[in-house]
Amino acid sequence: MASQSGRYLLSYNGEIYNFQDIRAELEAAGKARAWAGHSDTEVLLAAIEAWGLEHTLARLDGMFAFALWDTVNKALTLARDRLGEKPLYFGSSGNAFLFGSDLAAFRPFPDYEPEIDRDVLALYLRFSYIPAPYSIYKNIRKLEPGHYIVINSPDEADQPSICYWDIIDKTLKTKPYKSDCEKLTDTLDGLLHRSVARRMVADVPTGAFLSGGYDSTLTTAVMQSQSLRRVKTFTIGFSEEGYNEAQHAKAVAAHLETDHTELYVSPAEARDIIPQLPDIWSEPFADSSQIPTFLVSRLARAEVTVSLSGDGGDELFHGYSRYSIAKRTWDRIEAVPAFLRKGAAAGMLALPSTVVRGVTGIFPKRLRTMHLADRIPKAANIIGANSAMAFYKALVSNYTVPTRLVSGATCEPATALDDADHLVERLNFDRAMGLIDTVTYLPGDILTKVDRAGMAVSLESRIPLLDHELVEFAMRVPQEFKQRDGQSKWLLRQVLYRYVPRELMDRPKMGFGIPIEEWLGGPLRDWVETLIDEDRLRREGYFDPAPIRKMWKEHQAGERRWHAQLWNVLMFQAWLERHHSGQTRPFETAAA
Repeated sequence: MASQSGRYLLSYNGEIYNFQDIRAELEAAGKARAWAGHSDTEVLLAAIEAWGLEHTLARLDGMFAFALWDTVNKALTLARDRLGEKPLYFGSSGNAFLFGSDLAAFRPFPDYEPEIDRDVLALYLRFSYIPAPYSIYKNIRKLEPGHYIVINSPDEADQPSICYWDIIDKTLKTKPYKSDCEKLTDTLDGLLHRSVARRMVADVPTGAFLSGGYDSTLTTAVMQSQSLRRVKTFTIGFSEEGYNEAQHAKAVAAHLETDHTELYVSPAEARDIIPQLPDIWSEPFADSSQIPTFLVSRLARAEVTVSLSGDGGDELFHGYSRYSIAKRTWDRIEAVPAFLRKGAAAGMLALPSTVVRGVTGIFPKRLRTMHLADRIPKAANIIGANSAMAFYKALVSNYTVPTRLVSGATCEPATALDDADHLVERLNFDRAMGLIDTVTYLPGDILTKVDRAGMAVSLESRIPLLDHELVEFAMRVPQEFKQRDGQSKWLLRQVLYRYVPRELMDRPKMGFGIPIEEWLGGPLRDWVETLIDEDRLRREGYFDPAPIRKMWKEHQAGERRWHAQLWNVLMFQAWLERHHSGQTRPFETAAA
C-alpha cells in the first residue's frame, strides 16, 4: 500500500489493535486527509508520514512485521513487533537484498543459493529452535523482536539493527511495585480486559484455544465476560494417559458456558502430520508440541478465522516448574566450592551408564530414582556450572556440547543466555530466568510454534497476555506475587479465581505434548531408521553418525531416554530432505 503522499510504500503482516485510537488522534491533529478505507495498514502509513518511524513504533499496540520503502531517501526499513509474534527474515544473495516472513519466500529467487550454517545448527540442537538474530542459513538473519533496521544498499545487510523496545532495560530501570495484592490483582484484571477487548475486534469469526490450563482459561473467561455471544472454544484430546487435558477443558467450558468443540485425535492421526512439519516450519524446529498445536489450529479454522491463545503466562508470571527447581538447586550447590563441584561433575560423567543401572537395581523399587542414567549426566553438567545463568543454560539445553555432533561446526554462536549474569546480580535469579525466557524461549520457540501452525491453515492467533503494557506490568510484579505458598503464577491465579472456582482449576500442571518417546521406538521406528541411517548421515555430512546411532541404539533398548535429542536430529533431517533434496520423503516411504 502507498501512503497518501506517495512517498512511502508498505508491505505489512500483522494487526495493529489500537489503530482506531491512532486514527482518531491523527484526525484530531489534522494529520490525515480523507481516508480511502478502514484498514490498520492505511493508519500505519499515515502515522509514519505524520510522526516518523520511531514515534509511530512507540505508539503501536500489535503484532507485526513490515517493510517500508522511502521513495525520497531510497531507503528500506524493516521493523518487527516488540515480543516477536510475527517473523521477519532478511539478508543478502549476490547483489540482491532479500526480506520476507518466511524462508520459503526466498527460494524462487534466481540467484538464491543458501548455505547451511553449521555453527547455528549446533545452536539448534541445544535449544530445539534457532534464536534470533540467527537463521539456519549463512547471510540470512531474523530481525530481533522490538528492533528495526534501515537498509540503503544491499551490502548493508550485516549492519546491526536498532532496538526501539528493550524489556530487559525497562526492567532494570524500574523498581518492583509495592502495591498490595488486591490492587495488583485489580490492575492485572483491567489490563487483561483491555487487551482481550482489543484482540476481539475483527470482521471475521473469532474464537479461543482452551486447554483447561490457567492461561487459556483466564483468556477465555475474560473474553466471554465481554462477549454478547457464547465464545467458540477449541480443544484437542488424546487417549494416551498423561497427555490429555480435554476433560479439564470441557469442565471449564461448561462453567464459562462457551460454545465448545473438542476433537479426540488418534495417535495415527497425529503422526500423519509429521510429513508436513518441514513445510510448516521453513527452518528446523523441534518442539514436539508443534503437532498438537497444528491440530488444534486446524480444528479452530473450520469455524473461525481468528483465535485467542493464553501463551506468555508461564514466562511473565513464572509458571514453569524449572524456575523454582533451578532456584532451590542453585542455592544449595552454589555454597559448595567450585573446585569440589567440578570434581564431582567429572566423576559423575565418568560413570558408565551400565554401572549406574546396576547400582540403581540394588535398591528397592520405592527408593529407585526414575531414569537415573539420564539424570546423572544432566546433573553433572549443571553442578559444574560457574554461574547462575550458566547453570540455567545447562538446565534448558538438550546437548552439553552440540558442536561435537555437527561436522564442521567450530564455535556455537552466543545468545542472550550467555550475557545474562548481570541480570542475576541486579534482579535475583528468579526474575532473571523469567526475563531471559521472555526474550529467547518465548519468541524463538513458543511464538514460532503458534504463528507457523496457525498460518499453515490461515488462522490468525492473537495473544492477549503479550500486550506490551501488560508485559511491562508483569516485569514489575514482585516475585512473592508470582511464586507464593508453593504455587506458581500466584497473581494470575487470583484474577482467574474471580471467574472460575478454585476447585475447578487447582490441579497439577500438564504440558501440551505427545508421547514422542514411545512413538520413536514403535510406529515411527522405520521413519527414524531411514532418516538417521549411518551411510546417509555420512553421505550428507552434517552429523557425526557415531553418537547419533549410539543414542538411537540405547533408546530402542530402553537403556536411556534420548527422545528429545533424537527429535531434534530427526526434524533437521526431515527438513533437509524436503528443502535440500529431491528424494522421496522417507516417512511416506516407510508408511507405504
